[in-house]
Amino acid sequence: MRKIVFFRFAPLLADIFPELLSTAGLIESELLPAPHMQGAIDFPEECGRLWIKADHTLPVAGSIKARGGFHEVLEYAENLAIQSGLIGASDNYRAFNNPAVRNLFSRYEIAVGSTGNLGFGVMAAALGFKAVVHMSANAKEWKKTRLRDRGVQVIEHLGDYEKAVSAGRVMAENNPNAYFVDDERFLSLFLGNAASAIGLKEQLQNQGIVVDVKHPLIIYIPCGVGGAPSGIAWGLNQIFGKNVYCYFAEPTQSPCFLLQMLANNGEHPSVYDFGLNNRTEADGLAVPRASLLAAQAMRNIIAGVFTVQDQTMFNDLARLYHSEAMAIEPSAAAGFAGLQRLKESSLCSSSANHIVWTTGGSLVPESEFNSFLQRASIS
Repeated sequence: MRKIVFFRFAPLLADIFPELLSTAGLIESELLPAPHMQGAIDFPEECGRLWIKADHTLPVAGSIKARGGFHEVLEYAENLAIQSGLIGASDNYRAFNNPAVRNLFSRYEIAVGSTGNLGFGVMAAALGFKAVVHMSANAKEWKKTRLRDRGVQVIEHLGDYEKAVSAGRVMAENNPNAYFVDDERFLSLFLGNAASAIGLKEQLQNQGIVVDVKHPLIIYIPCGVGGAPSGIAWGLNQIFGKNVYCYFAEPTQSPCFLLQMLANNGEHPSVYDFGLNNRTEADGLAVPRASLLAAQAMRNIIAGVFTVQDQTMFNDLARLYHSEAMAIEPSAAAGFAGLQRLKESSLCSSSANHIVWTTGGSLVPESEFNSFLQRASIS
């Protein structure tokens, strides 16, 4: 696996983000047992043990997309500073936090098209870049507000995620000092997400969890364009091989990754081609067309893709809050439905470990989260 830049930048990140002091600048979330949620969704112990990979609490960005967004920005900053002669590859990266480097970065714009990649915008702005996020006008207002409060320029576009990305790419091409981060095509984003597997391996070892043929590891990850879940799945496959099974969860009206997995070579289908409307309250997953890079990487790795209705996400969000006191977004709850699909499968084993990867929620305003709870049809 290509060397990950997170480790080189950790001292700097601990300096500029107080939230990262406790982890010495590393970007990591906890692996938490969820016995009460396991009971709430009626998933029997005979089928294995339920865990939560709590990316909804990731410091600074509060989202699974933090690692990929952070990694892309940091790698670009590293290359720019070295090429400009302001820092050497072997230097202490705390040197990035000085006027000369920040003056260099201020001349450049880093842009991305996103449904709300808060990690990208926050990191770019913190390093001194002009940070621009192109978003669908339909994206959640609180996400736009948070980005703007962090010094990020938010440009809204009519239409969905795909149209926001396209418009942002065109605008960046007309600016010689602009660097457009493409969530659909960039290898650095993919590798940043893959780095999560390194941390999870250590957490599993600390919990005494063995992963082998007799002790399978089953992962459930919400999926939008596919960059984050495919990076995670690829990283886990490098470590655990055929003993890890990764399933992607998508809204019923936005199953772009499922469609791409079913497509013939050379095809790049949109959900609109199949009469679907791409409308979902899981706004981070409202993507009409999957990343071809992600889909290609998953051809021989992914175990499966399943779809989830919005109401199911709201119900499982409420169950998690009432059982484990965890507050997540609707999109982050998509993975729980996957456990029900495997009750009758060979992966239903008391020696199995099931990990639902939550993707966002800790930064959601309280009033917004309360509205999520009100949408649930359970008491």
